Amino acid sequence: MADLVRVRRLSDQEGQQLLRITRRGTGSPIRLRRAMVVLASAGGNTVPAIARLVQAGEDTIRQVIHRFNEMGMASLDPRWAGGRPRQISPDEEQFIVETANTRPEKLGRPFTRWSIRKLADHLRVHSVRRIRIGRQRLRQILHRHKLTFQRTKTWKESTDPQRDAKLARIEHVSSHFPQRVFAFDEFGPLVIRPQAGTGWAPAGHPRRLPANYHKLHGVRQFHGCYSVGDDQLWGAVRCRNCAANTFAALKSIRAARPDGAPIYVILDNLSAHKGSKIRQWAARNKVELCFTPTYASWANPIEAQFGPLRTFVMAGSNHPNHPALTRKLQAYLRWRNANARHPDVLAAQRRERARIRSERQRRWGQPAARAA
Repeated sequence: MADLVRVRRLSDQEGQQLLRITRRGTGSPIRLRRAMVVLASAGGNTVPAIARLVQAGEDTIRQVIHRFNEMGMASLDPRWAGGRPRQISPDEEQFIVETANTRPEKLGRPFTRWSIRKLADHLRVHSVRRIRIGRQRLRQILHRHKLTFQRTKTWKESTDPQRDAKLARIEHVSSHFPQRVFAFDEFGPLVIRPQAGTGWAPAGHPRRLPANYHKLHGVRQFHGCYSVGDDQLWGAVRCRNCAANTFAALKSIRAARPDGAPIYVILDNLSAHKGSKIRQWAARNKVELCFTPTYASWANPIEAQFGPLRTFVMAGSNHPNHPALTRKLQAYLRWRNANARHPDVLAAQRRERARIRSERQRRWGQPAARAA
């Protein structure tokens, strides 16, 4: 049996960046879909489940995963072709990038940062390797190499001493016991106000939403539960995060497998998830709590499932109150779970595609081997 296609283990920076892309849902749609594919694969979702999540073919999903394993975050961006031949050699382009990444003070220039004009002047006059380049061409090179003008920010690295062990345990149970693996997390805050979104509309006439200057309904949290093997998502809207609400969600997960066999629940390190009452109940009921490492919530398979909730329920909405929002949320979950494809159906579809390929090969001969 061939090994399942799965993305390699993500670094903390890659996981946080993928979470930011999928949660914001802005920018290039191609980049967003590829980020959802990688994040879903990192959470242990199978290729058929990811294909249904992003509405793409399974071969496309495998290609995105393989490219990410080879190229990293650069594989998310589309590569466009065209244009006249280059006039700056690859070596000169690499030298320009290295110079832009170097602080001007180290090169003897009295600046703390480069501007486009100052960098072009330095390359033309003061550089060890002089290169004549226009400012617009310099902008294009910096943009292609992901060098943008931005503020300095801090970055959260996982400080969990058991990071590798926790990730290894999550990968093990997701690969060997997918039918008994569940995920739990909170999605929110859910706020009653007009939400900006996207959709089809006549050109030049986008849909309008009223402004809302008074927020009188408070916030809510959606406590979501996800069955990795069955590809089923359910949950409830709660007023706050607390151990009692977490306990209720874990009981619903245990009820989904009432045979008494062990189950595995992946969840983050929120204090409401780790109380003594919850741990004692889990030990008595054969529930293993697989905690994600600190600052590594991207390892939770349910994170990729929250993107469509924000896109199709929250974005472009103007719900009058929380009960109305809850009804819309539950209606979407019922539609999603009803349209989930059963593993037996997916296996039958794969067998049918294999039969069609073999029939074509028999009729037309063996296809030409792909170029390396």
